[in-house]
Amino acid sequence: MTKKPTIRLVLGDQLNALHSWFRQPRDDVHIIMMEIRQETDYVHHHAQKIIAIFAGMRDFARQLTEAGHQVHYLTIDDPANLQSLPANLDQLILHYHAKAFEYQEPDEWRLDRQLADYVQQQSIACQMVDSEHFYTRREEAAELFGGRKKWLMEHFYRQMRIKHGVLLEADGKPVGGQWNYDHDNRKSWPGLPSEPADGRVTHDHSTLWETIEAAGVQSFGRPNAAQFPWPLNRSEALQQLDGFIADALPYFGQFQDAMSSKAWRLFHSMLSFALNTKMLVPAEVVAKAVAAWRAEAVPLAAAEGFIRQILGWREYVRGMYWTHMPNYAAQNVFAHERPLPIWFWTGQTNMRCLSLAITQSLEQAHAHHIQRLMVIGNFALLAGLNPVEVHHWYLGIYIDAFEWVELPNTLGMSQFADGGLLATKPYVSSAAYIDRMSDYCKGCYYDKKLRVGERACPYNALYWDFFARNEKQLGSNPRLGMVYQQLRKMEVTAYNAMQAQAADSLDRLDTL
Repeated sequence: MTKKPTIRLVLGDQLNALHSWFRQPRDDVHIIMMEIRQETDYVHHHAQKIIAIFAGMRDFARQLTEAGHQVHYLTIDDPANLQSLPANLDQLILHYHAKAFEYQEPDEWRLDRQLADYVQQQSIACQMVDSEHFYTRREEAAELFGGRKKWLMEHFYRQMRIKHGVLLEADGKPVGGQWNYDHDNRKSWPGLPSEPADGRVTHDHSTLWETIEAAGVQSFGRPNAAQFPWPLNRSEALQQLDGFIADALPYFGQFQDAMSSKAWRLFHSMLSFALNTKMLVPAEVVAKAVAAWRAEAVPLAAAEGFIRQILGWREYVRGMYWTHMPNYAAQNVFAHERPLPIWFWTGQTNMRCLSLAITQSLEQAHAHHIQRLMVIGNFALLAGLNPVEVHHWYLGIYIDAFEWVELPNTLGMSQFADGGLLATKPYVSSAAYIDRMSDYCKGCYYDKKLRVGERACPYNALYWDFFARNEKQLGSNPRLGMVYQQLRKMEVTAYNAMQAQAADSLDRLDTL
């Protein structure tokens, strides 16, 4: 009599070849993977994001099969594919007469809830196991802060450094005498050193893209299917990691906030897709950065700044997400309701900084954190765009955007829609910051120095108008005292002209 098997589900962002599930093939286990419309359609996704996840899933299934694992893979165009996670699971459990169902801890609340509801209805044994990826458990950040309403990432980050022994002296103090070298990492890029060559392996995914389109999946952005640059598997991701450590990390720290029309990657790692699909393990990425510093191949400020993003910020926002979901997704402290301007989908705006950042996002499915925060997110907040719409756009357009990491970054850090749970102040600026950190203002239709008039940069009036209209929520924020002092000193004539300019910009967002 054939032994009844266990069904194990692997989601599209669980491509972790090092997971204990895959150490040894088992005759009584079937690995289930599926490309489903449920996942392509819950928001409007960039074409490259869909291609990259499906291509990664298919290669992962191939490697598991070659290693002796039994894999049942449902492609997007498989006639047996019911395009829904629960429906497909029902069908496969019945097909295999499965005795048990197991799945790795999902990273998104939506899928976690769906699978939790699903297993409650099952008569067979069900189990959720750890994804064996993160430094922390879902609830660990909340436990660390002990129920305190206000969290500080810096406190969390230091505790993670201590717990995991990262960049510490023998006595437990931080190497170099400081925990944080952020003040050394805020330079604009003068053009040298040159941006490293893009060493990513490219693939021709034209056939896969044709299959995705034929299946009726809707998307936006440039597919770039014939010369696709995102990693297919762990091996390619490791090559990319090594290339970053050798060629870009030495300069990453000082230029991590810089932006340039001449170099869209600059010295950023481009590893977030591989990390968020679990091709790479964060601990190995951190270990390589530490090793490079110890070998004196990179400055301490660069290594620390990069490590802080992974060991600190990435784990911190995950803790914020799991502590405050599902209500977090609906936060809108300023009651912002304006829809996204049409140029969010085309990049066709006279504001050069936004045109460059959005066009790059549409073409590459990627923008670095300052482009996302201080160009696109900055404008969205100043203009009072609906934070849920902004969230859905970020979740769809960026190849590394999975809700657990994207939602807190967008609603909390970028849009301050949570009222300060994540960030201590809104991250907004006038044109001056963008000009200081980039060459985006050069050749722009608008004048970065003007506050009013037809050619005045929209950021300038919108900046002051944002603080004026939100004084009730922000006026007592200790980090904004100087802003409100300046606002109160503004002459009445100038103040009224500024507000009129802002109102005009808000009335014609689509044509700015």
